[in-house]
Amino acid sequence: FHRIISKYLIQGGDPTGSGKGGKSIYGGHFKDEFHQRINFSYRGMVAMVNEGPNTNLSQFFITLDKCSWLDKKNTIFGKIQGKTLYNVIGMGDLETDSNDRPVNPPKI
Repeated sequence: FHRIISKYLIQGGDPTGSGKGGKSIYGGHFKDEFHQRINFSYRGMVAMVNEGPNTNLSQFFITLDKCSWLDKKNTIFGKIQGKTLYNVIGMGDLETDSNDRPVNPPKI
């Protein structure tokens, strides 16, 4: 994970670790997918990072709290459940630099 913002999200999926890399398995950007009953009302939601509508590549994030302002802006494709959720939430407390990059990047 190359980006951690306490009480908000942890971000990964960039093989370069820079936050600027990653390619889609589809070759290019792919479209957003939204469902009216799936939203950011809970912590532990796993969703695609994008730079605007339909710009998904390989990066993803996991929410550390409710983030309703992200509804219908990022494609949600999973949810962390059970005791694993507490391990992920604990990552939000890791030391980061002024650019939200973890001093010692966690791996799962």
